[in-house]
Amino acid sequence: MHKTNSPGFFLFLAIFTFFVLFLYGPIISIIVLSFQGPSGGLTFPLNGFSIHWFKELWSGSALVDIGASFRRSIKLGILVMFLTVVLSLSAGLAFRKKFFGSDLLFYTTVASLIVPSIVLSLGIALEFRIIDNLIIWFGETFKIALINDNFQSALGIYSSGFGAQLTWTLPFGLLIMFAIFNRFDKSLEEAARDLGANSFQTFWYVVLPIIAPSVVGIALFGFTLSYDEIARSSQVMGATNTLPLDLRGLTTTVTTPIIYALGTITTGVSFLVIGLSLFFVYLLRLKNTI
Repeated sequence: MHKTNSPGFFLFLAIFTFFVLFLYGPIISIIVLSFQGPSGGLTFPLNGFSIHWFKELWSGSALVDIGASFRRSIKLGILVMFLTVVLSLSAGLAFRKKFFGSDLLFYTTVASLIVPSIVLSLGIALEFRIIDNLIIWFGETFKIALINDNFQSALGIYSSGFGAQLTWTLPFGLLIMFAIFNRFDKSLEEAARDLGANSFQTFWYVVLPIIAPSVVGIALFGFTLSYDEIARSSQVMGATNTLPLDLRGLTTTVTTPIIYALGTITTGVSFLVIGLSLFFVYLLRLKNTI
């Protein structure tokens, strides 16, 4: 056992402390500076203490509609989270048995983690530009008034933006689910079938309760990665922006602590989602132990 008063212990403690400060120091600084007074600036020391900049943010003084972009990010995050969970769980069940093309499908899916995000975003944008040209050509060729009069672009938050974010969240969900099923005890399913359960009952009453904490983890990954994503979304959102994109735009135009207020709110939402997920996992584990 190492002594707590040894030089090595204090050296390790100092390194760990600096690491934690380096990791969370920027977040703490942003949160503190967001409570500057009305005449406060972007640097220390604080010039007063108030919630003035939070009021300015929600009153529309941030040059963009923060409320609308926040709602768009939440809706898109929930949609991405739902499909990430469904596809990851389905793929995890499917990959438990070898099938033709399984290796190719797996490597194709996780390859999006290797491709630089901005390149992937540009590629998706180009793909949808080609789709735009095809739709316009189709409308002009066949004289379709609905297309010729109303169509502008297939690029949008729930089309190209949704697909771009799935290329980021889905591989993480798949890798988590594969790891879970690789160590899953198949004898539990065999016991359920011996007792007369069919495939659906086996999954619903045996498999799902055991892997439920991992499913919650995938949901957490899906939502938070979507909510904070910026690189893959930068070229594909069309006429609307998510909250991170608006936040990036504000960093070049806003020179008041209102930008810190937005960062504080964004961080708070992220931690709230993480806290709710951990609480839900705790409830699931408590239920399984009763």
